[in-house]
Amino acid sequence: QLSARQGMSDAPSGWFRGLQLPPPLQPLNKSWAQGGRWQAAGSAQERRRSFLHGFCQKHGGRRKPQSHPGQLVSRIYVEDRHKVLYCEVPKAGCSNWKRVLMVLNGLAASAHNISHHDVHYGKHLRRLDSYDLAGISRRLGTYTKAIFVRDPMERLVSAFRDKFEHPNSYYHPVFGRAIIRKYRRGAQEEALRTGSGVKFREFIQYLLDSHRPVGMDIHWEQVSKLCHPCLIGYDFIGKFETLEEDANYFLQLVGAPAELSFPKFKDRHSSDQRTSAQVVRQYLKELSREERQLTYDFYYLDYLMFNYTSP
Repeated sequence: QLSARQGMSDAPSGWFRGLQLPPPLQPLNKSWAQGGRWQAAGSAQERRRSFLHGFCQKHGGRRKPQSHPGQLVSRIYVEDRHKVLYCEVPKAGCSNWKRVLMVLNGLAASAHNISHHDVHYGKHLRRLDSYDLAGISRRLGTYTKAIFVRDPMERLVSAFRDKFEHPNSYYHPVFGRAIIRKYRRGAQEEALRTGSGVKFREFIQYLLDSHRPVGMDIHWEQVSKLCHPCLIGYDFIGKFETLEEDANYFLQLVGAPAELSFPKFKDRHSSDQRTSAQVVRQYLKELSREERQLTYDFYYLDYLMFNYTSP
């Protein structure tokens, strides 16, 4: 069963020789985070690291990938001053993490003064795939590599609410129109024209369709495909459910300035209720039992890798 599902995360072809992947589990340097303040966070971190390492060993996740090295690390952002690599997982605190990286890199004085547009479209941060092969290998081997994840269903529902329940000049015409055209019987001309008003069940039909009318998007792509956790060997695994504690512990580990802490504010749609387990249950009620099971299957590896309980 797992073998069949792992096929969903197989990498594309075209491996380049020469990329040196780091060992999958290296000790964290805790010299900057001494004392009892971070004991609980440190213990949680070791449990997560050990769990992922065990999963990857058990299921052969360290086999050499068949993807181009640039594609393998295309979602990883680089902060050279503090030697940090951060893999972007949308809907898991990524906007505020980019703000923090900009502050660490000396590009901004405060994370609170950076707009959403500058974070995502300003091109202030470099990605790891912008370096040559030697630069990629050196950073993978010597920098502290972090990933922050979220319960897969919560992340999925959060992405749907953000992109389809609010005005959006990209997702409505590109994804919304295609989804409504294929999955809504008797769609009104206005809906076909604007792509607004996509229903959650229609979105799930698109997600599960092997012949999608429009491609995947990073906001609902599996973490196993975005960040390749078994290949990269992340040093730090944060979770959205304990985001503030994990993020501030990580900042201590990398020697960030004492005055820098992880922002608490919601990046967009601040008046909306946060997507919680209770909110997710309301959305899942719109699906049939089979659709719920298939959606879980779609994110099966993410559930397993990061030890999330099935909904």
